[in-house]
Amino acid sequence: GAPIRRVTMATGKRRTTTLELEILMRLYSEFEHVFRKKCNTCSYFVRLMNGSNRCNGRVEVYHQGQWGTVCDDRWGMQEAAVTCREMNCGNALSVKYKAFFGGGRDQVWLDDIECTGHEKTIADCPHRGFGEHDCDHSEDAGVVCSESVRLMNGTDSCSGRVEVLHDGQWGTVCDDEWDIKDAQVVCRAMDCGTAQTAKSGAFFGEGQGDIWLDDVNCFGNETSLQHCKRPSFGENNCGHSEDAGVICSATIRLINGTDECSGRVELHHGGHWASASSVNWGMNELSGADVVCRQLGCGHAISAPTSAHFGQGSGPIWLDNVECSGQESALSHCTHLGFGEHNCGHGEDSSAICLGRRSF
Repeated sequence: GAPIRRVTMATGKRRTTTLELEILMRLYSEFEHVFRKKCNTCSYFVRLMNGSNRCNGRVEVYHQGQWGTVCDDRWGMQEAAVTCREMNCGNALSVKYKAFFGGGRDQVWLDDIECTGHEKTIADCPHRGFGEHDCDHSEDAGVVCSESVRLMNGTDSCSGRVEVLHDGQWGTVCDDEWDIKDAQVVCRAMDCGTAQTAKSGAFFGEGQGDIWLDDVNCFGNETSLQHCKRPSFGENNCGHSEDAGVICSATIRLINGTDECSGRVELHHGGHWASASSVNWGMNELSGADVVCRQLGCGHAISAPTSAHFGQGSGPIWLDNVECSGQESALSHCTHLGFGEHNCGHGEDSSAICLGRRSF
């Protein structure tokens, strides 16, 4: 390219000249692959602030030499997915609104972002334009990502091939000794309810690159696969044809009961857990509860208490007027008014008491 003439670089408090910025940008462009190889977990455009770790917090983007926030108008799971992927932080678990992680300072850079979920960076998504907004910092957007585990190639965000992050690289888990207790740890880390099935034999397709974990042996109550008994990272005798996977209950859970098979019915939708309130469980009052119990792997329903029997939930009410035949594979497949459409209060939250989970 064109020769770069020698200049004196900025020192102290002297302003960096336009020519110096051009030089720095040209150098970065030429050696970007080296920088990224040295720091696989670094992002050069987006960061998460005020969270409990680098993979959750207030979303901030870098523009014109300055960090600024993102307004929560139209902020949703697609935008969160792009942010988490850009941060090398696995899957998006939830979105946060109204400065959940505290308000930022200075600029609000982005507003009305609409991503498909497949963009490489949040800046690639359609938006109003940098600095164009009708927000203040009380509307700063946030995100919670899965950090060191992700699920790939599944039918939804709560099923897929298990991959873990180590040394800046994502790698798979071998299915040797892989069972429901190991799957339970993954599902809990992904905020996906309880584990339904532990999959083996590359059920969700073969991964690429490293196989980080093998012979994982969890009790089931650990917060991460890394805390389970296992050999060191990278020690394995597997190929990718043995990649492990999970299917989690994903969209449904029972809360405040005596065990995981009884309690208030809550559904995961739009990045939030919230209640299912029902005026009518169906022609047979146990039909809806039976669908819930079967979806959770908890056998048949014993009863279907109403009127917030296990306490009132908080936040949105996702379903109302649910009518099931009892043969549906998921509660969301039953007839209902539509997600978020209801005329209820949490005093009408529905519950289920199931026969119980089989021993695995």
